[in-house]
Amino acid sequence: MNAVGRGLALLGIVPISLDPEDVFRIAERQTGLSDLGDEDVRAAFEKLMASIEADGRLTLFGRFFARRQILELLGHRLQLVDWRKHHPEVSEEVIRRPLFILGLPRTGTTLLYGLLAEDPANRAPLSWEIDDPCPPAETATYHTDPRIERTKARFAQIERLAPGFMTIHPFGALMPQECIVPTASAFMSIRFQMCFTCTSYDEWLLDTDMRPAYEHHRRFLQHMQSRHKGERWILKSPGHLGPIDTLFETYPDARVVQTHRDPLRVIPSVANLEYTMRIVGSDDVDPARLGREMLHVWSKLLDQGIEARARHPERESQILDLSMREVVGDPIACVERIYRHFEIDFSPEARERMQRYLREHPKDEHGVHRYSLEAFGLDEVEVNAAFKGYRERFGVEPEPYGAD
Repeated sequence: MNAVGRGLALLGIVPISLDPEDVFRIAERQTGLSDLGDEDVRAAFEKLMASIEADGRLTLFGRFFARRQILELLGHRLQLVDWRKHHPEVSEEVIRRPLFILGLPRTGTTLLYGLLAEDPANRAPLSWEIDDPCPPAETATYHTDPRIERTKARFAQIERLAPGFMTIHPFGALMPQECIVPTASAFMSIRFQMCFTCTSYDEWLLDTDMRPAYEHHRRFLQHMQSRHKGERWILKSPGHLGPIDTLFETYPDARVVQTHRDPLRVIPSVANLEYTMRIVGSDDVDPARLGREMLHVWSKLLDQGIEARARHPERESQILDLSMREVVGDPIACVERIYRHFEIDFSPEARERMQRYLREHPKDEHGVHRYSLEAFGLDEVEVNAAFKGYRERFGVEPEPYGAD
């Protein structure tokens, strides 16, 4: 397919349009719907598409891959808006005291999220119900819904397209999904940088008002819990690091766990993750450029979060900081600490299920993830300089790097 694309490019032919109007018209035809809910999402969508086109250096398959993802997200957005029109009672759903896990990627958040999802009182959004959200999942068929198998098939395709991705970041239809996916259908999400080089969009996202994304996130949770409730939501995303003010404005009673790790380990690891996905759609992914991009994006998000926390010291009781060493060293003790801090009951059933989860999911069950700073054109001095304020604020200890 890409060979054909290179031949067509020599003739000046672009067979798969990424023009926002063209893509939106296809979404309208596929769904029979046209209302995105507000103008903010249309502007964000157009910003993203322009950046993918200008910055992505996509192959023909990459163009197909990008358009397919965007059409899915447009479809989700259109369907969610339409569902609420016909089911206005969804807007009355109350989100009470959600628990958010946030931190740099590769800091133990996935392990912690998986453990907390084992507590029957916790409601974690699973991949299948976010990837195919309408109609909302129902309690009676939550474990047998046919969308589960459809999502498994889609994920198997991703694993074929990006061999090794599972080693870096495990995923599955029945695993808890991150908030970067619901916010993606608001077209304000760090999810897109994982798959595509979209530099101008990423810069815009770092400085934009994220309220539309969090309003959409809240509506998404209301939609999902309307027919299948839990005692409390548990949620996760590194994207919450910067706009933590907006998170608390949207969910004033939120409880937050922030994990910490040496950026010398984090930055090359997350760069390798994004490189593995970006080469699916592009033959021109420069590791050194990607390394500098990761350094910029994650240091800025952390700095924004530090500034936000400094502005609101009254919220510190709603935030618990944990090091990755604590999380991986004694995961159950970390859960105990979280529950004790937020006055959550740790039931014997939850403990037993979490212990079983640890036995069934040993470290490196999907292989060893190897990476280096040098592979992405970085060195220790510049990484340490970029994260100096973060290290000092949270007392982050140095850690040898080389493999997760």
